[in-house]
Amino acid sequence: MTAPDLIRDYEGLRAALVARQSRLSRRLQQVARFFLNHPEEVAINTLVRLATLAQVPPPTITRFAKEMGFQGFADLQTVFRERLLGPRLPYAQALAAQTDVQDADLSDPGRVFTGFAQAAVNSLLRLEQSIVPADLAAFIDALAATEVVHVAAARGAFGIGAYAVYGLSSIGKRAHLIDNLGAMRAAQVAAAGPKDAILVITFDDYTPETVEVAQIARERGLRVLAITDNALSPVVPLSDRALFVTEARLGHFRSQVPAMVVCQSIIVSLGRRMALANEMK
Repeated sequence: MTAPDLIRDYEGLRAALVARQSRLSRRLQQVARFFLNHPEEVAINTLVRLATLAQVPPPTITRFAKEMGFQGFADLQTVFRERLLGPRLPYAQALAAQTDVQDADLSDPGRVFTGFAQAAVNSLLRLEQSIVPADLAAFIDALAATEVVHVAAARGAFGIGAYAVYGLSSIGKRAHLIDNLGAMRAAQVAAAGPKDAILVITFDDYTPETVEVAQIARERGLRVLAITDNALSPVVPLSDRALFVTEARLGHFRSQVPAMVVCQSIIVSLGRRMALANEMK
């Protein structure tokens, strides 16, 4: 059976990766996460360039392609190129025109600034075309149905989580930050009521403490909502709803702009819905 018979399109590939995730080696999982987080780059770059960006040897990408049932990288790349047909093509053109932020000289403040600005632009272009409005609406529905939102976010995602608590509180939605102070994350989750929700925010390299919060919440039967980077994230199978946000990197640092835009969109939309509900009382 040929690769097209096994995986016909990008959505089929994503589904196959989710199904086979536990059977992939650590290196192949690294490639899978990179490919799902950067599908446009996969479509327009060479194997060697992608290996550099994904921080793996080129043969690893070839091995990944064959593991997924393709004859080689060229056949796998066809799936990503076909994904760009139609309305997605302008993004690829815009991306190709951008300076490569991964090669920015981090010792030059001006180039660092330009690199972060371009990383944010690239991420927002990708985000605008990848967020499914129905998924966003369902996420907001789930938040609207909760009494209290308990937010778990740490390390690089901490600023997003702290802002989410502030924003939710500012619109009248009760919100608390699971800050793990004194290593009390389990006790903080235990304080959540049956009508509450746990909002976890984590991206590659998935903070273990945040993943554990999602696991504890799921074991307690609480509603779990996740903002993460792709379908292979460890919090996805633990969540009732998930939104995917790819955060572009500059060196070892991530741009927080796309995740912040998603959080602000959620907060503003939820606030409007709550205001309309109050007007009807």
